[in-house]
Parts: sequence; C-alpha cells; structure tokens
Amino acid sequence: MIRKIVKIDEKKCNGCGICADACHEGAIQIVNNKAKLVKDDYCDGLGDCLPGCPTGAISIEEREAEAYDENAVKSHLQNKEKEIACGCPGGQTRVIDTLDNNCLNQWPIQIKLVPTNAPYFDDSELLIAADCTAFAYSNFYNDFIKNRITLIGCPKLDSIDYSEKISEIIKNNKINSIRIVMMEVPCCTGLENAVLKALQNSGKTIPLQTSIISINGKIIKNKAGD
Repeated sequence: MIRKIVKIDEKKCNGCGICADACHEGAIQIVNNKAKLVKDDYCDGLGDCLPGCPTGAISIEEREAEAYDENAVKSHLQNKEKEIACGCPGGQTRVIDTLDNNCLNQWPIQIKLVPTNAPYFDDSELLIAADCTAFAYSNFYNDFIKNRITLIGCPKLDSIDYSEKISEIIKNNKINSIRIVMMEVPCCTGLENAVLKALQNSGKTIPLQTSIISINGKIIKNKAGD
C-alpha cells in the first residue's frame, strides 16, 4: 500500500539517537552509528521522531510500504523490554567490575524504559537518580549505586509523568528503601515530586532519603522523608 512513512538520510544522520528515543513504537534503532528504520510495519508515519533531529536527517515520505501493525509493535516493544530488564538477550545480567571488586546489581535503566516487575526489584534498596548526578558527583558508584537497584531519568527532557511507573514498581515489588539523588537545579524537583506522589499512590510506607548535589559536584543536603 502507499502510505506515509519515515525516511532517514544517512548522509545527514550523526547517530545522536534522539529520534530512536522519540519513537514510541521502537521503529528506529541506531545501527553502526546511524539511525535505521527497523521495519516498515513498526512505523505509524506520524513523525514523533522529526522535531528533535538536529541535522534534519528525518522526514516523512509517501511510498509503497507494509501497513502499520499495532500487534507487531506491541510484541517488538515487549521483547525490547525483556532485553533491557535482563541486561542482554538470553537472560544474562551484565556485571561491571570496579577497582574494589564490586559490581552493579543491574544496568542502570531509564525510568521510562524499565519494566514495573523484575526479579532484581524484589527485596531491594532502590536508587532513583537524575541523569546529571553520576557525572557531577565523582564518587557516585560507591556512595549511591553500590548495593542498590538504579533507575535514572530527567524530568526536564522526558515529557512523561514518572510517578505512575514508580508507583507500579513500588506496588508490585518489595522495596525496602528509596534513595533519591538530584541536582540543585529547579527542574530536578520534578523527580522528587514524582517519587513522593508515587509513594502516596502506592499506599506503602517506605523509608525515603534525598541527596542534593551542587553544580560543582558536592553533596549540599541530605534529607529524610516518609
């Protein structure tokens, strides 16, 4: 059939991945540092991926293409979610050694991508961190990630309400404590507000601690909350 579908100019593409993140159907992936349309029937042709492209490499064209298949997209996204939850295809969890022979309990995962029920959540200490904090604070692994399950996000860049996803995680799993790490900038308060809202919606009482990192990489505040 002739329909509207995404067209990618590889010569213009710089492999930034903004389009892949913006594509809710998972139709675009970064392959060999270039954006690729995985399958025609994954693309709905609505163009959510267009606005963020910094090089103008993405456009919409009309051509012969398979019809958009919502069921195929759902299956595709479920498979992607399983791979993210496991750390890699095949169910193996990747561990990364550090100088003190410790390792990550799981890959830090974006809040918007993480499943709401996964084995690593059971009986866990949960860390919810703003994207920038790991770069701003030099001892982030030892002081925050170590012995915790890590979720990351940026309320300014992600145009979604984190509270619903976090609330489901709290409801579906045994979470022993929650640690929030955020920057001192105003936009990071959205992360803390989402966690507080999620706790309220979950109906559970879980120990909560928030650490605020300054723009020069220092902990300027630790506060506890219920």
